[in-house]
Amino acid sequence: MNRRWFVLSVLVLLVTACGGGGDARPSDAAPLSPEALSKPAGGARAETSAPEVPADAPLVVFLGDSITAGLHLEPAEAFPAVLQRELAAAGHPFRLVNAGVSGDTSAGGLRRLDWVLEQHPDVLVLELGGNDGLRGQPAAEIGARLRQMVARAQGAEVRVLLLGVRLPPSLGADYVREFEEQYAHIAAEFDCATVPCFMEGVGGVRGMMLEDGIHPNRAGHQRIAQNLAAPLQELLELVRAH
Repeated sequence: MNRRWFVLSVLVLLVTACGGGGDARPSDAAPLSPEALSKPAGGARAETSAPEVPADAPLVVFLGDSITAGLHLEPAEAFPAVLQRELAAAGHPFRLVNAGVSGDTSAGGLRRLDWVLEQHPDVLVLELGGNDGLRGQPAAEIGARLRQMVARAQGAEVRVLLLGVRLPPSLGADYVREFEEQYAHIAAEFDCATVPCFMEGVGGVRGMMLEDGIHPNRAGHQRIAQNLAAPLQELLELVRAH
């Protein structure tokens, strides 16, 4: 393992993913409600306005870290909001809660899961583990926490879309392999929908990332939405069928 690269990665992550080193704790940050997303901050373009969604449309909660939160972008430019607009236009509207928190880990997500389940979502999109992996936490422990979240969500009759995370190879081939295998094992064990690499076509791709090299730009979030559109649409159709 290139320890220098690892330490630098962690430092960049801690500074950029936590909003420039502020003292807000990730697990205490307020998630974005559908009402908040329907009123983009000043300067947002008209095409980022939230679509009209029926009150009885399925509720989808996105539980994740700074990528789900859309760090450094307007809330309506983050991939959950892009997905909401695209699927609504395709005839598959859903209500949205963006529970992405910058700097969050699988442990933080597990602590917030009770709040998520209290919203009575129909679908949980789970995007966590990347910050754990960059910090070198044991892969088995990360997997165990993700398993708890999937199991508890399914126990509450919530359909889960698990987003697989890839790590830089410089963290060590054995560790990277063990980490990435957690997602495939969990998806198989719980028979839940999954996207093996939700950042496919984004991570490390020119024109898709912000200058920090960690977080997607607006185009990157649009590509992530494309990666997730088909599996999320399938889950929404299953929800409506029942």
